[in-house]
Amino acid sequence: MLKSAKDYNALRDAFRWDIPAQYNIGTDCCDRWADASPDRTAIIDCADGATTRRISYGDLRRASNRLANALIELGVERGDRVAVLLPQRFETAVAHLTAYRMGAIALPLFVLFGADALMHRLADSGAKAVITDRSGMAKLAPLRAALPDLRILLCVDEPDGPESFRAAIERSDAEFTPVDTTADDPALLIYTSGTTGNPKGALHAHRVLLGHLPGVEMSHDFLPQPDDILWTPADWAWIGGLLDVLMPGLHHGVPVVARRFEKFTAHAAFDLIRQQNIRNVFLPPTALKLMRLAPAEQARDLGLRSVASGGEPLGAELLDWGRTVLGVEINEFYGQTECNMIVSSCGAIEIGEAGVMGRPVPGHGVVVVDPLGAPCLPDTEGDIAVAAPDPVMFLGYWNNPDATKSKFRDGPDGPLLLTGDRGLCTPDGKIRFVGREDDVITSAGYRIGPAEVEDCLLKHPAVLMAGVVGQPDPVRGHIVVAFVQLKPDTQPSPELAEDIAGFVKTRLAAHEYPRAVRFVSEMPTTTTGKIIRAALRKLAVP
Repeated sequence: MLKSAKDYNALRDAFRWDIPAQYNIGTDCCDRWADASPDRTAIIDCADGATTRRISYGDLRRASNRLANALIELGVERGDRVAVLLPQRFETAVAHLTAYRMGAIALPLFVLFGADALMHRLADSGAKAVITDRSGMAKLAPLRAALPDLRILLCVDEPDGPESFRAAIERSDAEFTPVDTTADDPALLIYTSGTTGNPKGALHAHRVLLGHLPGVEMSHDFLPQPDDILWTPADWAWIGGLLDVLMPGLHHGVPVVARRFEKFTAHAAFDLIRQQNIRNVFLPPTALKLMRLAPAEQARDLGLRSVASGGEPLGAELLDWGRTVLGVEINEFYGQTECNMIVSSCGAIEIGEAGVMGRPVPGHGVVVVDPLGAPCLPDTEGDIAVAAPDPVMFLGYWNNPDATKSKFRDGPDGPLLLTGDRGLCTPDGKIRFVGREDDVITSAGYRIGPAEVEDCLLKHPAVLMAGVVGQPDPVRGHIVVAFVQLKPDTQPSPELAEDIAGFVKTRLAAHEYPRAVRFVSEMPTTTTGKIIRAALRKLAVP
């Protein structure tokens, strides 16, 4: 655990990894607390929006013991993939803990996935079992004939029958001995969000949770503190919800609120935070932008201790809103499915800076390198990379050794994992995000990162969301094109487009302003809220 420090250097110098040879996420996040304090609250389940259930660590162990025995009886063995197609709820946590404790590999699936997305992940992984609800059962029914490996479906909503989750655990033994896994044994197969190319399965070892902890603790101003309670609107099917919130909360004995809205609204989020006395939130930038639109009085006096955000760069407007309205520093963090929570800011030791993601989290060797893998000089753009090995780093892509190999490069001091993102290191050691390698725009000899232009666009009073890409141009190579989603009750017009372009031109530089502004009714985003610039580039083709 990170020790509170007065500055970053002291924080970094005091940190040492302690990765035991034998380690299991499930026993760490369940049995350890169930042995010491079985009645301690683990999950506050508000999933249906009407009732609240307080789930103890003892409850988690009893349920996961019974589910493990049920799955073994049905034929699930160590190393089999167990998919979890559920929203945030008690049973979702039970399914994950069960898979880890029995040595299986958990496969989280997002409830809003359509048939193609489910088919790809289930077929590619060879999943043997799926734990889901009635909605998921309906989606899976037409796919089963094409999924020969999928033999077991358990539905949490069915009261009885051969596919009833409840009946399966009620008839099973309450005693179970967890598998003694090593820290490097596979535990989790989580597919990339697919911003570029077909989603790939990133296989993680049990140590991935331990690798996440310093970044989680840093981004929440030294979690855990007395009375901390965690929540995120991000689904637990994604690495941000699962390994930035749910599992770290269970590890630290911090209650985690289970509630994901069918449609996120600022009003509902503020109400939930107050009702459940939530003190620590991970809010994706999209959620923050929607909350910022609400009247300021709705957001005041929430009692928040920490707010973390990641997935897209935060701009000055959001950071200032966090300070003045929420009363906290919004701590930006950075990572990706393959190697997450490796950079973070920490308001407890320094003020956040717009356009800067933060500093390398202690324990992670994050560097900006040139094409030969050598560290770049300060303020010089290069590839953001991570020194390998690293506890949070994936084992490799599922059944895709070529893609795994291409993710790494030899550096002068050893192998490096390439994130695929471009950035630069400031003279005082912070990491500034420029953009994904494919997103950087070259125009008239200038290299332009979309993040800075998007940040400026968000300061315009009419702009809700903005995505910036390059459009081919015979003279300049590319020109900057801005796709803008306007705030409610704002109408697009040529005059407004000209005003928005001029707004950027006077605040950034003449070579960076968008020479074309196009209005969209809805910004194309992944299911995790990241802007899909590849889709915008297709729209930008002349």
